[in-house]
Amino acid sequence: MRARVTRLRAAAPLLLGVAVAGAAVMPPFHELSEELFSAHMVQHELLMTIAAPLIVLGRPMVVALWMLPRPWRAPVAGFAQRPVVRRFTAALTAPIVAWLLHGLAIWLWHAPPLFVSAIHNDVVHAAQHLSFLGTGIVFWWAVLQPRRRSQRGVSVLLLFTTAVHTGVLGALMTFARTPWYPGYTQSLMFGLSPIADQQLAGMIMWIPGSVGYLVAALFTIRRWLAESEWEVARDEHGRYAVLTR
Repeated sequence: MRARVTRLRAAAPLLLGVAVAGAAVMPPFHELSEELFSAHMVQHELLMTIAAPLIVLGRPMVVALWMLPRPWRAPVAGFAQRPVVRRFTAALTAPIVAWLLHGLAIWLWHAPPLFVSAIHNDVVHAAQHLSFLGTGIVFWWAVLQPRRRSQRGVSVLLLFTTAVHTGVLGALMTFARTPWYPGYTQSLMFGLSPIADQQLAGMIMWIPGSVGYLVAALFTIRRWLAESEWEVARDEHGRYAVLTR
């Protein structure tokens, strides 16, 4: 029983992340996102800056093994440990690769032709959300689960630069003089003109969205410093032990 409670606690971030992702893409939020660009932007931020890091923190690979029947666990774990699989996952979650994939997904899907296509086509819309969540998970995996402690500094750099370039995109939307996405014409029903709706969406990406990455950067710096202090204390204790023998 105690082991089950421990596992449930370890999986809590994953379950919460899946719940956030589900709430973001299911009714009534889905229907609202088709009428308001600002609601659509909230969807994106929920997927990329809340659901994705929670899923990573919830140790999804371990939880997936727990959920499998016992006879399947060893074969699946063995497959995951194959050199070709490990090389692929290592290449996918390499810091610069993860950063590029996440950045490209954000900028390409917010290009007007692709975004308008997602508004009018459910398959494209689903692909858009899957790419945001998928590249978000890869990005946060590289940031939150670095292979070496020395990569904490790289994680901080990736988070700060992501906050900057998403903030730039949000600012461009906010200060644009004409709507980028003509498919959003229902905003008048909510008392917002299309350009006001876009400006609100830009502000959501620019401020709350960027703050999510900055908070994670500060948390990473704090963790990095704590680990460094622990290593220094350990080394000093080791030297003291040698000298007092």
